[in-house]
Amino acid sequence: MAAMSKGQVLAGPTNPMVTPLLTDLYQFTMAYAYWKAGKHKERAVFDLYFRKNPFGGEYTVFAGLEECIKFIANFKLADDEIDFVRQSLSSSCEEGFYKYLSGVDCSEVEVYAIQEGSVVFPKVPLVRVEGPIAVVQLLETPFLNLINYASLVATNAARHRFVAGESKMLLEFGLRRAQGPDGGIGASRYCYMGGFHATSNVAAGKIFGIPLRGTHSHAFVSSFMSPDEIIDRSLHHSSDKRTTCEDFVSLVQTWLSKIQWSNNSLNGTFGGETNHSELAAFTSYALAFPDNFLALVDTYDVMRSGIPNFCAVALALNDLGYKAAGIRLDSGDLAYLSSQARKIFLIIEKEFGVPGFGKTVITASNDLNEETLDALNKQGHEVDAFGIGTHVVTCYAQAALGCVFKLVEINNQPRIKLSEDVTKVSIPCKKRSYRLFGKEGYPLVDIMTGENEPPPKVGERILCRHPFNESKRAYVVPQRVEELMKCFWHGPGGVREDLPPLKDIRERCIRQLGKMRPDHMRRLNPTPYKVSVSAKLYDFIHFLWLNEAPVGELQ
Repeated sequence: MAAMSKGQVLAGPTNPMVTPLLTDLYQFTMAYAYWKAGKHKERAVFDLYFRKNPFGGEYTVFAGLEECIKFIANFKLADDEIDFVRQSLSSSCEEGFYKYLSGVDCSEVEVYAIQEGSVVFPKVPLVRVEGPIAVVQLLETPFLNLINYASLVATNAARHRFVAGESKMLLEFGLRRAQGPDGGIGASRYCYMGGFHATSNVAAGKIFGIPLRGTHSHAFVSSFMSPDEIIDRSLHHSSDKRTTCEDFVSLVQTWLSKIQWSNNSLNGTFGGETNHSELAAFTSYALAFPDNFLALVDTYDVMRSGIPNFCAVALALNDLGYKAAGIRLDSGDLAYLSSQARKIFLIIEKEFGVPGFGKTVITASNDLNEETLDALNKQGHEVDAFGIGTHVVTCYAQAALGCVFKLVEINNQPRIKLSEDVTKVSIPCKKRSYRLFGKEGYPLVDIMTGENEPPPKVGERILCRHPFNESKRAYVVPQRVEELMKCFWHGPGGVREDLPPLKDIRERCIRQLGKMRPDHMRRLNPTPYKVSVSAKLYDFIHFLWLNEAPVGELQ
């Protein structure tokens, strides 16, 4: 990854509501208390991490970093924002504090982070923020807000992609069910990052360059009453604009008669008449988009009407050099209907000599989630693409990731947060993180060390310890060592890692997921991935723990 040149200007966050006021009130009350005590310039180190993987899985996809960097690159309180802070705090707060706020920026802040799109695990810092404690405290809530949802959605998308299978196309259709405009825009972005191929969200397509997909709804189909409504019936040939079919509607009718009544393998498959209003809608849509005709076939009856009507229109388009894009199923038994549709497409390819018709794309939607995708795989189906909305954009299976932002060092003095719940005990001091790989190329364990410890070396045995469980430990001889954290912000003029385009982040995510051991990835009862600390860091954690924990006295 290339480093960014000094002085390069970064645009602000995608959402203009992401300002220094997008924070909790107590960040400003603490900032004032730091300032009042003369501590506001003390150098502090905070770790942003999460404690448990979401959705019952054993991996998470890290997302939201770019928005954080854009936020701090443009961090500055405007006069009206400072006035509002003044109104919101106690009248006893001194005016000097507000003068201090007017000069606050992130020129003295440093941000180290794992690259966006990486597969990450609990306890390992995703982001380390260093700087004056009052300033860094003001970054806590915005950073958590920008990373929590982004990482949750990206992980959810990656899980759906894994269950669907690499050969299937995933389309994000969730805008209408998302939690507001920001939720919709963010979901489209991070679903794409997590492995989805396209979105229906036009705004997200414009902002992020995500491929767009979409055709028509049931309303379009049911809005037609008869083929007589179609006024302009002409359609020119795809490769020769001078050749025109003057009555495309009649051509469609001719093909419908052929597939309904011809003495071939389809004989009896399409008994009775199809719905003529549906046929009119399909024909009209094909006239509007002859090179991208995809029909929603379940408005009335999939097998008795939708499929034969689609085939008639698709075959008429074929006569003029066009290839239909496919069908969409939005209800019913998706496994059965997709299999039956595929059989019919294959028969038509053979009977009428239409190359590739048997491979016509079948898209399925209808409130899909991980469980329904898994069930379809077990039943056997012929779906090529899945349109997924509600369950992926709202993260229906889990509402939040639960990232936290903890002080681990101040003025070069390590700090620890204790709890009766061991999972909530923080890992103190400024750290470095590494991923150790085994002989088969899979990552074996992530290990955290003190900042000044020598890094793990390829071929040299290292003791990896669970940070809190004394009996959990193992020696590892890594075949490859990857340091995880890189510098993404070092003041406005510092050299830092580049922020790659969304497409590159998506490719990184897919590549990393593909390198994970299969038992870590499986949907049910996955094997936990090991996160460890060095022996030296383990000893220091427990030394500091005992030093900070009060000693009780029995009466």
